[in-house]
Amino acid sequence: MKISFISLGCDKNLVDSEIMLGLINKESYTITENEEETDIIIVNSCGFIMDANREAIDNILRVAEYKETGCLKAIIVTGCMAQRYKNEIFKQLPEVDAVVGTADFGSIGEVIKALTQGQERVIKITDKNARLDESLPKLRMMTTLGGYAYLKIAEGCDAHCIYCTIPSLRGKYRSRTMESLVEEAEMLAEKGVTELILVAQDTTLYGKDLYGRQCLPELLKKLSEIEDIVWIRILYAYPENITDELILEMARNPKVCHYLDMPIQHACDEILKKMGRKSRKAELFEVIDKLRRTIPDICLRTTLIVGFPSETEDNFKELKDFIEKAAFDRLGVFEYSREEGTPAAKMPNQVHYKTKARRKREILELQCEISNRICKSFIGKTLKVIVEGRLSGEDNIYIGRSYRDCYEIDGYVFFKSDDELLSGDYVNVLITSFSDYDLTGESLGFASLPF
Repeated sequence: MKISFISLGCDKNLVDSEIMLGLINKESYTITENEEETDIIIVNSCGFIMDANREAIDNILRVAEYKETGCLKAIIVTGCMAQRYKNEIFKQLPEVDAVVGTADFGSIGEVIKALTQGQERVIKITDKNARLDESLPKLRMMTTLGGYAYLKIAEGCDAHCIYCTIPSLRGKYRSRTMESLVEEAEMLAEKGVTELILVAQDTTLYGKDLYGRQCLPELLKKLSEIEDIVWIRILYAYPENITDELILEMARNPKVCHYLDMPIQHACDEILKKMGRKSRKAELFEVIDKLRRTIPDICLRTTLIVGFPSETEDNFKELKDFIEKAAFDRLGVFEYSREEGTPAAKMPNQVHYKTKARRKREILELQCEISNRICKSFIGKTLKVIVEGRLSGEDNIYIGRSYRDCYEIDGYVFFKSDDELLSGDYVNVLITSFSDYDLTGESLGFASLPF
């Protein structure tokens, strides 16, 4: 039995995919990338916004052709789209043979067995609030290269922002036990991982449900005790949950990157209130100032939503003024997506799609100017860089990332080196030039590591 896997969506979804791959491997199925020769294709879908649903549907329809031209016998859809449209998916997509919910991916082996025994239209969707079986991550099959891996520290969300479908798809916030996370991190380190990227819907809330307090600083300490871990990077830190204890731990722990992804979504109090966000503009400035005073070289990343219902030109100008003053090192921006089933979808004064596109373009142009200034300030400085690979067609030009660059979402450091380098190596790079988002330099040799 040959099985292929298509993983869509966010890094948190990728972790689920890797666990499912491990479970499939445990059952002695053959995992193949050749879709024409596979018996079963699993599509781990994202259903956060309609564009993600369309991507999943396009993939399902594409691979369904192999039922006629190849060996394909069944298509299994897992993840958020399966959870969101569990009652409609078979009717709208008769090509699908099984659906598996967001909290049920640990049952993928049972679903495959049911299909191979002739069962039709298998549904495995139980309680989206169920806790993860802590033994499953031990089976995880790595798909990432270059020495990094995501560590999902919690599932679900309690924020209930009125534009977001995540609580209805992923359930309430559930932290994983600290012991299981350390055990998984040790397993990843044994497999060559040196950079842990911590992910959850809100990493800063970690532990509140399980231990009665926010435990991210304590988790960072325990993870940093793993000898072969060099970098620990934090994504998805909600600003209202960034504590003084967390900031101090980031400042004094040599293994925690001076990097923080802090999605704020907007900076106009009127829009933030309508969104259901807890922070306000003054509080955002306060936490940014505190982070930069305590950790002067910190790299701050954020994400924004433009075109939220009723967002006026004055609201948008207030957001631009905030971005200019805050001067985030990294910034992503999304056009508001009107999602069925959310309170925001029913709000009046929906913003025209052309206006949303124009506002996104203006934010990106502003951020490009800010990023250009920041990149220029690094000329003459030396950064520790993790090697990702060699530039195609070049003998001695390599691609890497500094502590300021998260995999896939930020920039790169391009550099010359006379040494033969491997993915996952760490080198010191003298920065000599820059572009809008990337740095260029020359290797000064292998970097010393904190162990």
